[in-house]
Amino acid sequence: MRLTLIAKLSIATSAVLLLTMGLFSYINVEQLEKLLFEEAVSDADKLGETIVQTTHYHMLENNLKRAYQLIDEVASQRGIIERIRMINKFGLVTHSTDPKETGLYLDKKAEACSMCHAGSSPLVHATTMNRSRLFRNREGHEVLGMAKAIYNEERCYTAPCHFHPKEAKVLGVLDIIVSLDPMHRKVYAYRNEIIVLAILQVVLIALCLTFFTQRFVNRPVRRLVRHAHLVGEGTLDAKVEIKSRDELGELAEAFDDMTVNLKKAHDDLADWGKNLETKVEERSRELRTIQAQLVHSEKLASLGELVAGIAHEINNPLTGILVFASLLSSDTKLDPALKGDLELIVKETQRCAKIVRGLLDFSRESIPQKRPASLNEIMDATLTLVGNQSCFHDVQIVKEYNPDIPDMLLDPHQIEQVFINMLLNACHAIAGPGQIRLRTGFDRESAAAYAAISDTGCGIPDEIAGKIFDPFFTTKENRGTGLGLSVSYGIIEAHGGRIEVQSAVGVGTTFTVWLPLAHEGVLAEGDSTG
Repeated sequence: MRLTLIAKLSIATSAVLLLTMGLFSYINVEQLEKLLFEEAVSDADKLGETIVQTTHYHMLENNLKRAYQLIDEVASQRGIIERIRMINKFGLVTHSTDPKETGLYLDKKAEACSMCHAGSSPLVHATTMNRSRLFRNREGHEVLGMAKAIYNEERCYTAPCHFHPKEAKVLGVLDIIVSLDPMHRKVYAYRNEIIVLAILQVVLIALCLTFFTQRFVNRPVRRLVRHAHLVGEGTLDAKVEIKSRDELGELAEAFDDMTVNLKKAHDDLADWGKNLETKVEERSRELRTIQAQLVHSEKLASLGELVAGIAHEINNPLTGILVFASLLSSDTKLDPALKGDLELIVKETQRCAKIVRGLLDFSRESIPQKRPASLNEIMDATLTLVGNQSCFHDVQIVKEYNPDIPDMLLDPHQIEQVFINMLLNACHAIAGPGQIRLRTGFDRESAAAYAAISDTGCGIPDEIAGKIFDPFFTTKENRGTGLGLSVSYGIIEAHGGRIEVQSAVGVGTTFTVWLPLAHEGVLAEGDSTG
């Protein structure tokens, strides 16, 4: 059988109380019995003294009859006195309230004599406790005996009635035997009262303990257990209804906090489970993008080494062809019919030379010569260079610069080359009336600035969007080498930045160049998006 908390506390407390109160009661009863015994000894001694003093006159007058009569009257009035007897110095019982003892001689080892005659010589004076004795009477009851010495005073050995020698110290002994039954009845009554009071006190304390334990411990514990079961069943909105400010109240608050944290963790886990597939897809897409960038970078590096060798080998014969074709076309002896062919040779040779220069620029890993420069000023300088070209005549240029962009550590010529390539691509993609929107700004969290070039051109189809940064890939027939965006990609990568592309066919394309802010503490307060 499982005991409840209240039962355990009640049993334990009751056992402790019973033990302590039993020990206290035992000591208390023993002390009471000792005190009552001492009081009985004192009363018996006082009674003996009273009898001696009362009968003293009659003894001096040798009126023994009257003296013995007084002794009998005292013995009859005190119900606790069993008998009183007078014993002379020779051990003769001269008088006793028990007529059977009168005239008997007592042995020195008898109870009334052994206290003074225990040694080699009799004691003349003894303390009250030494003159008292405990023994059982013929009926088996415990009685107290008190021996009172009758000393030979001056009036005794000078009295004419009966002469006692002056050298005699003790004339006799008055022996009083008192029943201790009244004392025992008081002790038993007191002991019974103590037992009853102890039982009542234990019962009362157990009831109070049960009540207060039920109110202040059992109820809160049951609420905590019920709350724990609810949490175990998944009910995470439950609250413990305990408002006390004691340890159980603190425990209830801890339970509530734990439940709130469990609910939050459960909700987060549920959301994480729901969004796991989306997060995995996003991470996979990011990994694919990073892998594509790495593959592209390796491809560009390998291709750059190959292109550099080919460009150097082609550049020398091309230079010779261009020089001799130019000289030959300017010769007056040249047949006019051949002049058009020579001009075509020169034109195509110049085109080949331009391609070779592009190849050399692509293969050459130029270290950026960085210095503090303004991104907005570089964009304006780029517009000044390309704005007069014919493709920009019908194109509207919209500027949305953030004036709070701090100066950055850049190579202005290389960044200008990147903007030229992007602006020319935007203009060629429009191929007529349209709009080019230029935006600059910076992001405080990533500590990077950006320049975005948006056009309203034809857009980039999805099937070629992943190839636009590949070398020699171009959609311009007879106008491009396919190296502009590849070179731009390398320049921005060398600056520690990146290029993002967003495009929709028939809507337009946006190239966004992100570059890191090289200075600490240069970010201005306010809007960071420009």
